[in-house]
Amino acid sequence: MEREPRASEAAPEAAVLFAWGANSYGQLGLGHKEDVLLPQQLNDFCKPECVRRITGGGGHSAIVTDEGGLFVCGLNKDGQLGLGHTEDVLYFTTCRSLLGCPVQQVACGWDFTIILTENGQVLSCGSNSFGQLGVPHGPRRCVVPQAIELLKEKVVCIAAGLRHALAATASGIVFQWGTGLASSGRRLCPGQTLPLFLTAKEPSRVTGLENSKATCVLAGSDHSASLTDAGELYVWGSNKHGQLASLAAFLPLPQKIEAHCFQNEKVTSVWSGWTHLVAQTGLLWLRA
Repeated sequence: MEREPRASEAAPEAAVLFAWGANSYGQLGLGHKEDVLLPQQLNDFCKPECVRRITGGGGHSAIVTDEGGLFVCGLNKDGQLGLGHTEDVLYFTTCRSLLGCPVQQVACGWDFTIILTENGQVLSCGSNSFGQLGVPHGPRRCVVPQAIELLKEKVVCIAAGLRHALAATASGIVFQWGTGLASSGRRLCPGQTLPLFLTAKEPSRVTGLENSKATCVLAGSDHSASLTDAGELYVWGSNKHGQLASLAAFLPLPQKIEAHCFQNEKVTSVWSGWTHLVAQTGLLWLRA
C-alpha cells in the first residue's frame, strides 16, 4: 500500500509566466497591443519551468529555454526579433533561424538584439545605425541573426545598452562596440580624446581592465560595468544619475568602485537597469 505524501513532500505547483505593463508593440506576448495594469498569464508556448532567462529591450522581449530555444515578440521595425521580417509580433515566437544552434544568453538593446550561443559564438540582429551589431561594414539593419566574426575567442557573457554592446570572453577580456556612449563622452569630456572602444563599430577591447579577469558584463542606457573573478566591480560611461558611484559626470575609462562601498565585501552578482546598478554581496545595495 502506498503511503500518502506529507504536505512537505507534495509535488511543487507548475510554474506560470505572467506579463504586465507597457505593451504598445505587443512586447508582453499576450496577442494584443493594449497596456496591461495587472499581471496576466501568458499562453503556453513553452513549459514555464523550462525557462532559463527572460529579458527585454526598448519594445521587444526574449525568452531562452533550458534547451537553448529562443522565443521573441514585440517591436520589430528594424528586425530586432531576428525572424527575417520587420512586422511586429504579438505572441512569443521561436527564432527558427537558430534552430539547431542552442542559445545560452540573449541581451536586448533599444532596437537590436545580441545573442550568445552555447558554444560561445555571438550573433546580432536589428538596427546597426550606431554600429551596435558589431559588423562595421554591414547594412543599417539586419533581420536575421548574423555572427560577429571579429570576436574570435569564446564568449561567456554579453550585455546590450541603448546603442552599445559588450562581451566578456572565457579568458576574462572585455570588448565593447557601438557608439552610444561617445556623444555623452564628447559633451562631458571636452577636449579629451576618447578611448577607441567608445567610438568603435566593431568589437574593441576595453582598456583599463588589463589587470583583472572579467566574469560578467552589464550595460545600462549610457553606462557599462564589469564584474571580475576577484569580486571587484568596474564601471564607465555616463554618471548622470550617480549610477557609477563617482563624482565625475562621465568616466571614459573603467573605474573600480571601492570595496568600502560594499562594506569591504566581494561583489558576487550585479544587475543593471537603464540608469542604475544593483550589486549583491552578503547584502543588497542599490545605486540609483
